Amino acid sequence: MIEKTVIKYLSEKLKPVPVLMEYPEKMDSTPYVVMEKTGSGEYNCIKSATIALQSVEESMQKAAELNETVKAAMDELAELRGIGAVSLNSDYNFTDTTTKQYRYQAIYNITYCE
Repeated sequence: MIEKTVIKYLSEKLKPVPVLMEYPEKMDSTPYVVMEKTGSGEYNCIKSATIALQSVEESMQKAAELNETVKAAMDELAELRGIGAVSLNSDYNFTDTTTKQYRYQAIYNITYCE
């Protein structure tokens, strides 16, 4: 399960920042990263996934800085056994304007086998 692999990997790389699969009940506990698989595919036993990583912080600048830290960590994900390729699709400001929750989102394409 690619989600488990990415969360375990990022949790080690980003300590002490938690990496979660859903938003915490208490939204003001920052910083943290939320990971979501937004798509997947498979061809000849080679799998692919699109992963969204949302970096949440107390300010826009800190969210952007956390996003850069996440991207640096993701650059090394391909070193793991079973990961064939990791590429940044896009990253951008993803602030929730209604709650003023500052966050950036990085979208990755990952090719892997299990």
